Amino acid sequence: MFRTFGFEEFWFILLALRWTIALTAIAFAGGMVGGLVVALARTSALPMLRYPAVALIRVFQGTPLLMQLFLVFFGLNLFGFKIDPWFAAAAAFTLHASAFLGEIWRGCIEAVPRGQFEASWALGLGYKDRNVSVILPQAARIAVAPTVGFLVQLLKGTSLASIIGFIEITRAGQVVNNMTFQPMVVFSVVAAMYFALCWPLSLFAKRMERQFSKALAR
Repeated sequence: MFRTFGFEEFWFILLALRWTIALTAIAFAGGMVGGLVVALARTSALPMLRYPAVALIRVFQGTPLLMQLFLVFFGLNLFGFKIDPWFAAAAAFTLHASAFLGEIWRGCIEAVPRGQFEASWALGLGYKDRNVSVILPQAARIAVAPTVGFLVQLLKGTSLASIIGFIEITRAGQVVNNMTFQPMVVFSVVAAMYFALCWPLSLFAKRMERQFSKALAR
């Protein structure tokens, strides 16, 4: 006999929300570290650094995220590494975020006026000082809006982790739907939770983009 969707079912989905947020936070934090490394390597004058970064970006931008999840989860198990869905999802999403943030931030670094590079060279600043004191602070200002925009996409993309058994709100919704057979109610609740998370972030990204546009117009 099917159950009726009620408070217990809603609470089960709501509890799974913490894992959606946790996966997004871990992937985004790891992606920021990896993305900075990729962006710096991508803009490097050294081919030995630039080519691997380009290859990583091409692979992760040219393949579906779902396939990346499958390769990490099932691929590592085939080689004898027993990993759970949580680790596989975190690893796949971190690599995915690193590649995309690396390319976003590469564009932001290259958007810094060329005169800033030339001025830092004229002052005799080394690579580290040039990036830390001159280039990266300006690139970070440009990167705020697209970075937050990617965070929204990453959060929504965590729903794919349900395919490998990771229990976030989409997977929790599937479980509840199998018990209640009320898909319109169940997945409307799931969609509302995604909206409640993503809409404020989208508004923040648009606000940052408007502020940056005004700053450029001055």
